[in-house]
Amino acid sequence: MLRILGSPKQLCGQFTRRDFLRVGGLGLAGATLPQLAAWQQASAAGGSHFGRAKGVILIHLYGSPSQIEWVDPKPQAPVEIRGELGSIPSSLSGCHVGELFPKMAKVMDRVTVLRSLNHPYPIHGVAFALTGAPITDVGLELSPRDPRHWPFFGSVVDYVLEQQAGPADRRPQVPRNMLLPWAFSSRRVGEVPRAGPYASYLGTAYDPVATEFVGKATRGRRKKLGARYFEGNDPYMGVEPNCYFEVPGATRLQGDVTLDRLDRRRRLLEQLDQARRHWDRTAAGRELNRFQQMAYELMNSPALRKALDVRREPEKVRRLYGYTLFGQGLLAARRLIEAGAKVVTVFWDEYGLAGSGWDTHWNHYPRMKKELAPGFDQGWYGLITDLDSRGLLDEVLVVCTSEHGRTPKLKTSSGGGRDHWARAYSSLVAGAGVARGRVVGASDRIGGDVVDRPISPKDLLATMYHLLGIDPHLKIRDRFGRPTPLVEGNVITEALA
Repeated sequence: MLRILGSPKQLCGQFTRRDFLRVGGLGLAGATLPQLAAWQQASAAGGSHFGRAKGVILIHLYGSPSQIEWVDPKPQAPVEIRGELGSIPSSLSGCHVGELFPKMAKVMDRVTVLRSLNHPYPIHGVAFALTGAPITDVGLELSPRDPRHWPFFGSVVDYVLEQQAGPADRRPQVPRNMLLPWAFSSRRVGEVPRAGPYASYLGTAYDPVATEFVGKATRGRRKKLGARYFEGNDPYMGVEPNCYFEVPGATRLQGDVTLDRLDRRRRLLEQLDQARRHWDRTAAGRELNRFQQMAYELMNSPALRKALDVRREPEKVRRLYGYTLFGQGLLAARRLIEAGAKVVTVFWDEYGLAGSGWDTHWNHYPRMKKELAPGFDQGWYGLITDLDSRGLLDEVLVVCTSEHGRTPKLKTSSGGGRDHWARAYSSLVAGAGVARGRVVGASDRIGGDVVDRPISPKDLLATMYHLLGIDPHLKIRDRFGRPTPLVEGNVITEALA
């Protein structure tokens, strides 16, 4: 018996939330999907906002943008703080943004800006930002399978929804938890991969399903890290139109494996399965079976293959997002959500060298101008505009965040530089249940410390769970069998509509 633990809040009909969260194996003891929807609505701690999101597009800018050049400019600060770039007004009255983001400025009236995120860890804590883990350190960051990790947000959503699902919805045609553009940190040449989007004690079967980008980069610039160099085109700067995404082995069969051969292999596996019932009752056996079943179903479903093929979109729409890896990744994310995915995470990842992405310790301004701002500006504008024009912005939650911010004071190296800073940084949220055109929190005159409404990254996660219809204080058992909350955070009510 698997038990998901919740607070004993009583619902209509004298049932408690805990009663509904007792799970035997898989499923909620015969509850139908309409009953589950009614339960979710009745149990909403925050009223009409609870469960408003049908899906989440989670954007993580690895390395962290500077709050000052992005959405919290400080035009009155000394030049050693504000730097060489100015700010421009946006469609949100009173909210200026960095001058490199003119298209983002046009859609700020559809977004809530969070300007007061903070935490104690100025390191690349991707796993800290995207999980309920209460602490982090450098060792954790460089060890993806360290047992101290907590499960990634998308993995938790997949796990909880699977427990609540009826038999027909337990294995959807499109995975609930998808990751673009490739396995995280897999293009970080010559370095160990970083921690981040993994399922931890839920088991690797709940890791996100990662895609692979298929296409050619068209632009590039020389990158340097210490004595290392990378010279070549970077897909975040530009890609050819004939690009798309796939899940190797699922949306495309490997080598000479036909569907007929795959069917024969499955029948053989089914025969072998009858002889290993004891194995199936173990945790490792259940995990393996979930992998096998998911792989087979994805190979036989056209829905995932179609959703990832952005070439099916009209040229006008593709140009709206921009022909960059980031822009086309956001377009694929929208298509995946439409096809039924619940959480689609789009990373702006390191490429070619460690210390790339938005990690601008060096050459800050040239990289912002040529490598980073143009692709983000077009991609973000395209996503928000497209979702809104389709009527999807009221149903899809969009979150753009990172691990931390950048130091207020510039380094004097060539091209400038800003180091890690976690005492004040910004994020963007939009869509289902989120207020349109609002600023929450504030940093001081140099963007160095929070002076109004401190927000933890755990509060942001709690808000995301809440809008998806999952109580952020729900408890599941960790690797030691201890009841553990999904996250120790509170819903950011000021950000809700």
